[in-house]
Amino acid sequence: MRAILGIGNPGNRYKKNRHNAGFMLLDFFATTHSLSFIPSKSDFYYCENQILDSKFLLVKPSTFVNNSGLSALYIVENYGLELHDLLVVHDDINLEIAKIKIKISGGDGGHNGLSSIIYHLASDKFPRLRIGVGGNFEKGNMANYVLSNFEKDELLKLDSSFKFSSFLIEQFIIGGIKQLLDANSKGIEPNKI
Repeated sequence: MRAILGIGNPGNRYKKNRHNAGFMLLDFFATTHSLSFIPSKSDFYYCENQILDSKFLLVKPSTFVNNSGLSALYIVENYGLELHDLLVVHDDINLEIAKIKIKISGGDGGHNGLSSIIYHLASDKFPRLRIGVGGNFEKGNMANYVLSNFEKDELLKLDSSFKFSSFLIEQFIIGGIKQLLDANSKGIEPNKI
């Protein structure tokens, strides 16, 4: 079993916020695989399925960004996951719009959702898929920026990168972190396989 946890805020008012890029990618992935999120017994929405013989879980915490670690801890403990089998998908202001980067471990980079996950798991040794949301804001205005909606042209860029990101998530589900890294380094487009 592998889990993909998106970081974001629940509710329609946040749906197209930059801070919800993680939720947006999971929604895109779920739609392309004909899956629907349902409420769990804990503080998250989820869907389970499998690709080939590899089972997976998609998770969207309902605790808001700053408490994402509660859901991460719950699924790691209750599904018996190793940390390398938990892929966290999140927005990143240090990357240009729609740019995707994989990170194997490390600090929170100032992201409160990652900080919460690191705190609750007592470790930073889990992989992340970072989604660029740009950093075009004045000093002291980061919170307003990440809670602002994407522009229409930015959403088009995201849609294109979400296709490749979904392919990367599939590779993670099937073969873990090594297969994810191999697919990302080759930059293979899904329609060329």
